[in-house]
Amino acid sequence: MSTKGYRVTASTGIHKGDRDYQQDQVRLLSHPRTKGCVLAVLADGMGGRSGGRKASDQVMMTAKQLFDRYSPGVDDPVAMLSQLILEAHMVIKLTAISTEEEPHSTIAVFVLDPDGSCHWAHAGDSRIYHFNGKQMVRRTKDHSYVQTLVNKGELTDEQANFHPQSNILMGCLGTEKEPPMDSHSIAKLQPGDSLLACSDGLWHYFTEAELGSVLTALSAREASEFLVDKARLRAKGSGDNLSLVIVKVEEAAA
Repeated sequence: MSTKGYRVTASTGIHKGDRDYQQDQVRLLSHPRTKGCVLAVLADGMGGRSGGRKASDQVMMTAKQLFDRYSPGVDDPVAMLSQLILEAHMVIKLTAISTEEEPHSTIAVFVLDPDGSCHWAHAGDSRIYHFNGKQMVRRTKDHSYVQTLVNKGELTDEQANFHPQSNILMGCLGTEKEPPMDSHSIAKLQPGDSLLACSDGLWHYFTEAELGSVLTALSAREASEFLVDKARLRAKGSGDNLSLVIVKVEEAAA
């Protein structure tokens, strides 16, 4: 899609890794009424074979329903994303009551509005990265046990990646307590900006510098294929489900 002065390209990628079944889900949705408005949503489901898939399914359904009702330029985008997280959380909890499983899910979601602004929110350890060229501008902080240790200065980001308890979450959707929720807004995306949302099955295998280099060197589609392939290689036969969505902002061709 293109807006004044720049064009936006996007791609998604998903792989079940070395697991027997796929519990990740990712969607890129164009707004039904407003050109230039896009929602990217990614969920990493947990809780038994069908439990995790049910949870990530609920995130996708809730995202579509709320995005369809969203009016860009009128409604508050951060309020819409907060509502999405809370509603998906409630629906997943209701699913748990009717089944024997414990469905849980992470969420990483961002919306691009036609005015060039971007708003994101997340719960759990699925991440959103914002790069300008190769330089990382910002990324989400995981709601995980090892991130609390990093925050206290007891671990470096590098050590956290290889910590034996790196998969322990401090919060996500579908648990007893309200999900943690952090949001961030970018006033206006610039040419050279890239956004990457991905599950831990992907980010676990890359440094921020590597991600920035790949996003700069390749198109959105090529980058998503390359990152999936490279993560599979680095997992050495023990890879988790992985998913990602990439959005790149480029100068519009004259």
